[in-house]
Amino acid sequence: MSGEGILKQPEDCEGIMKDRWVKKVCRFFCAACAAVLLAAGCGKEKADSLSELELEQNEAEETAEEAVQQEESGTVFVYVCGAVNAPGVYELAGDARVYEAIALAGGLKDAAAGEALNQASTVTDGERIYIPTAEELEKGIVDGQTAEVTGTDNQGKININTAAKEELKTLPGIGDAKADSIISYREANGGFQTVEELMQVEGIKEGVFNKIKDRIIS
Repeated sequence: MSGEGILKQPEDCEGIMKDRWVKKVCRFFCAACAAVLLAAGCGKEKADSLSELELEQNEAEETAEEAVQQEESGTVFVYVCGAVNAPGVYELAGDARVYEAIALAGGLKDAAAGEALNQASTVTDGERIYIPTAEELEKGIVDGQTAEVTGTDNQGKININTAAKEELKTLPGIGDAKADSIISYREANGGFQTVEELMQVEGIKEGVFNKIKDRIIS
């Protein structure tokens, strides 16, 4: 019996070693699979993160491009009133001209003094465009009211040294604030020596000046 046991011992050892080897291979295989799955998961997460980042960057670039396009081709709103057929607020392209605003307002009435305005000048956002009648122009009536102090010469040009606030507001791009600034400047500095000096007034830059320079005198 003891001899048979000794003869069978190497076979038993071989079986045990084989079982251990199989278990090691299985553990190694499982570990390898887990590593592959983990790497795949991390790779997918990284890819998803990159995709989200790229999407955000693309959206930011598109938004910036749209903002630039909107700025370049922006629109303005102007109020056209006086001797036009359809007074009101109208939206125009940023580089639109006064005559285009008048056209949107139904055109000039028969009694309108269209020559009182420089219809080729560029409109500005928030501008009030008043078209007087020929009778108003003759009587020195500005914006439907008789000016107490007239600053308009016989050629229809406005004297920036004597014009009242309402007269100044008939100029393209000149509203309440700019008209007040013009009056304050001339009172503080003894008037304007030249029309170009108007650009020294706060809020009046070259763009606005170019629109009104042919309609003013000093």
